[in-house]
Amino acid sequence: MTEYSSLFVLGCINSSLCHCRWKASDSLSPGVNIMVLGQAVNMSLMDISKIFSLLQPKEEDEDNEQSQALNNAVSSDNVTLLSELLSQESYRRSINARSGWGVPVTPLRTAAALGHLRCLELLLEHGAEIDSLDVKAQTPLFTAVSGKHLDCVVALLKAGADPNGSQYNNCSPVLTAAREGDVDVLRELLRFGAELDVRSKVPEWASSSTACRGPLYISAVYGHLDGFKLLLLHGANPNYNCTDEKMLARIKQPKTVLEVCLRYGCGVEYIQLLIDFGADVYLPTLIIDKTTKQNEALDLLLKERDLGKP
Repeated sequence: MTEYSSLFVLGCINSSLCHCRWKASDSLSPGVNIMVLGQAVNMSLMDISKIFSLLQPKEEDEDNEQSQALNNAVSSDNVTLLSELLSQESYRRSINARSGWGVPVTPLRTAAALGHLRCLELLLEHGAEIDSLDVKAQTPLFTAVSGKHLDCVVALLKAGADPNGSQYNNCSPVLTAAREGDVDVLRELLRFGAELDVRSKVPEWASSSTACRGPLYISAVYGHLDGFKLLLLHGANPNYNCTDEKMLARIKQPKTVLEVCLRYGCGVEYIQLLIDFGADVYLPTLIIDKTTKQNEALDLLLKERDLGKP
């Protein structure tokens, strides 16, 4: 027991005894005094035993403390300290416990978020759960992708991390990499089998024309030509970038990738790539309005349509 805990208990004992003396002096006869005093002392001993019980660290508290110690070692990228901690069975038992303010996280998640590769590899060697979720349903891989930590992304994928992240998260590693234009990370995700035409997860009632927009759409909108090309090379659907037929059926006018490229003023290179990879230039009826950029890209599409006419 710590010195502070001992002082706390002694204070409670003194308080109880003072209370007993007050009860005894307030009584009417020696017999009652003894009886009341006895009862008061017995009650105080019960209270003290409860206090001792409360002061004993619970197993969860121990896990939290040890997880916090692991997290601290990872945060400071102190591989030596982390190795020393993991050499002890009690710390290894807490390797998947969550700690910290705000969003409690595992040590592996901390290593992935900060890009501390050596700590991450050490945790994996000691059996850290590779696809553990935080309260946002984010996996360590997702946080490594978000932080653009390529070496950690590769290490996690090689160790068996799900390249698609969690089914409970609205986003995915591929969508994140496409948005950020991180071609190297995107390439590794695709190399390990990530879904190409993945879309943000939304409930059926919230389905709209944006609900089926996958990484190809996002690469175009954010102007990431290299990522756009990489996705097509790996087989992304050049029309809707979505393979969910039920989703497409629920949407009145789903937008093709061609339409999105024109709407957001993407360069002619995007249109040419879509044509080269087999996009249907007649699908659907193209509506040219004030929001459609009148540029070389549109001219190329219209010319391609003319060439295809019988």
